[in-house]
Amino acid sequence: MSRGFIKEDDAQTPPIVPPRAALPPGTPNYVTPNGLEQLRAELVTLEATRPASEADRGNDTDRTHRLSLLNGRLALLTERLASARLVDPATQPPGEVRFGATVRLRTRQGGRVGFERTFTIVGVDEADIAQGKVGFVAPIARAVQGAQVGQVVTLHLGPATKEVEVVSIAY
Repeated sequence: MSRGFIKEDDAQTPPIVPPRAALPPGTPNYVTPNGLEQLRAELVTLEATRPASEADRGNDTDRTHRLSLLNGRLALLTERLASARLVDPATQPPGEVRFGATVRLRTRQGGRVGFERTFTIVGVDEADIAQGKVGFVAPIARAVQGAQVGQVVTLHLGPATKEVEVVSIAY
């Protein structure tokens, strides 16, 4: 395509840097040891891409865009690392659901009675539903925090509510 069909302003538009996982204002950035290691590994990976991005002299506009995006991602990651508060799950009370706990719940009312689900409460950057890791700020994690084995907890899932029993807690 000829440069005649491209607005000059498009070349100067700053890149949109995708935000990190949401952390409510004033909420500490708790991380597990594994979550902290993942953040550090991400930093190493991003920093390793910088030399190749800087060396690519093919198209200055693309290079500038890539470097701006990289710098934005690095800034957000560095901020998240600086605010990280390491919580070792092994130091948590074993009989109570806290940060780092792997919790098994059984539905008692308001859904498929007897259905069980298991998840681990982790930091927001480590959360991954496919792996059964739920951020500590998620509604389900907040609902069960402080609960003990055998305790029944009410989950508010949109307009529906469910009663679940804490079946097991592991760290």
